Amino acid sequence: MKRRLILAAPALVAAAAALPVAARAQAAPQVLTEEFMVPSGEGIEVFLRNKRQEGVTTGASRTLLMVHGAGFGASSSFDLPFGGLSWMDYIAGRGFDVWTLDISGFGRSTRPPAMSQPADQNPPVTRGEQALVDLSAAVAFIRQHRSLEKLVLLGHSWGTKLVGRFAADQAAQVERLVLFAPPWLRDGPSRTDPGGGPLGAWRPLTQRALREGILAQAPEAQRAGLIPPGWFEHFAGVTWALDPDGIRANPSVLRVPNGPVADGREFWNAGKPWWEPAKVTAPTLIVVGEWDRTTPPALGLAVFGELSQSPGKRMVVLAEGTHNMWMERNRGALFQAVQGFVEEAAA
Repeated sequence: MKRRLILAAPALVAAAAALPVAARAQAAPQVLTEEFMVPSGEGIEVFLRNKRQEGVTTGASRTLLMVHGAGFGASSSFDLPFGGLSWMDYIAGRGFDVWTLDISGFGRSTRPPAMSQPADQNPPVTRGEQALVDLSAAVAFIRQHRSLEKLVLLGHSWGTKLVGRFAADQAAQVERLVLFAPPWLRDGPSRTDPGGGPLGAWRPLTQRALREGILAQAPEAQRAGLIPPGWFEHFAGVTWALDPDGIRANPSVLRVPNGPVADGREFWNAGKPWWEPAKVTAPTLIVVGEWDRTTPPALGLAVFGELSQSPGKRMVVLAEGTHNMWMERNRGALFQAVQGFVEEAAA
């Protein structure tokens, strides 16, 4: 296990753009940051980042792990400051011990060797079972590092399948569960998989394709103001730079593991859920954006109906938000909805 400690994180801009006044007032002026490379199977290390206020008291209800979706790692999305403040900064500023995990093949974690070869020479990498091993290694490390029995799990999109499966199978280790934009059973292919044709180990994603895909979810008249100026460019510049081979292509691409797409074809599109919400016994929050066309609110409602053993379960639909609301003008509503839920147990 490798560790890096940043003793003096840069001061945050309290007046962060696009956050409500109440949210901005809660932003901590300074946090400590630690980074770890944690072993997860033979030849694999996953990247964990931790942020917390100096002297903060850790505990099950105030320790939270964030897991990303099927496009890019958590470290360059949940912890990317827009207007001076990242989602991770916001949570840490509220007195939480917050962590982000990059699953293998994504972000700063180990890339499988197949990702350095032509995509069509190998089957899809980073299937759900491998990702679950990565998540389990991260949870075990945090629990041991903080001497905890439980922690709070938050997943976005594909990440909700991982944290949901973990919470269903390892109920004793999960304090609360947050499912942001959860997928569920589909009648047809998802927006990330047009369907048909063989899948290689990975697929190339361009910045233009991602931006157009986000904006296309919003009504045409609302697209120009959906993402504040410079925010997408900042995210794309940091995220694409993490792919040492893809960044050299013309145009530059982000090599994205196709494992999640393969799982979608085998399970979700075939009417076979990969995890069982009915086994979750932790209080659970489902959050979806009104304009999300990747995982529409109807899918979140379907998951909600399956959470038969989750006490105090709830679902929130946020206006004028898409699948990537954490990078949009109304991200403050997302932050507050999640924070209100996790702070109930932390009070």
